[in-house]
Amino acid sequence: MPSILIIDDQPCVRALLSEELAADGYRVEGLGDGDSVRTHLRSTRPDLVLLDLYLDGPDGWELLRDIKRQDPELPVLIVTAYDSFVDDPRLSQADGYFVKSLDFMDLKQKIAHLLRGKPSLETKVEAGQHLGKWRPADLPC
Repeated sequence: MPSILIIDDQPCVRALLSEELAADGYRVEGLGDGDSVRTHLRSTRPDLVLLDLYLDGPDGWELLRDIKRQDPELPVLIVTAYDSFVDDPRLSQADGYFVKSLDFMDLKQKIAHLLRGKPSLETKVEAGQHLGKWRPADLPC
């Protein structure tokens, strides 16, 4: 099964995503800060990266640039709680965008499309498009 690297500074988000994706058979690893991501990617290549933008150390934008410079073919899906980045030109460096939500089916479809090498039908989620968005205050940790 494909491997997915989840990069998010909130342990409970990493755990929630890891549990959901592992249940579908994906091999999942999680990291919480930019420096550990850089070290990890020197020795390991996942099949896909889920990348939060707000991290300790290098932020998600800096990591996205580094990842794509090192391996342009590695799919990176931005996963963030904030939908204010939909129009950010830096988003074009990523292979998709997902506003954190409890709609795991939408996330899983985007992952499946990226792993098949096909562009997602809708990789950039418009603000307010779907129900169940996470707000940082809603997380149980």
